[in-house]
Amino acid sequence: MALEKPYQDIPGTIVFDADMSRKGYHLNQFFMSLMKAENRERFLADEKAYVDEWPLTDLQKKGVLEQDYNLCIEQGGNIYFLAKLFYTHEQPFERAVSTMTGMTPQEYRAMMLSGGRPIEGNRSASENKGNQ
Repeated sequence: MALEKPYQDIPGTIVFDADMSRKGYHLNQFFMSLMKAENRERFLADEKAYVDEWPLTDLQKKGVLEQDYNLCIEQGGNIYFLAKLFYTHEQPFERAVSTMTGMTPQEYRAMMLSGGRPIEGNRSASENKGNQ
């Protein structure tokens, strides 16, 4: 990573910045390919074969094939491009994102409707060191 990034200290948060964009370039291009019906059909017919056509890392391939959305994000995936994979699997955004939080869709919806994740304990890891 090129610069010091104070936002790396936010628990459970991966910021999609220029470094992540470079890391996930091919992964995000793969996701964007799923905008075309013929590519979605090819992918669904043989996911591994389609993924193997892309210059992805082993971890990126694993994230896609196992529908491990957090791993996809960690490997440079952009949530807006990753949504193409959700929809290819006919998975509503809310349900897909709830799997990333370990919550049910109903729990995730309730959290978001009540204002999202509480700020206490989620501002920075260094602030929480004395509270553990």
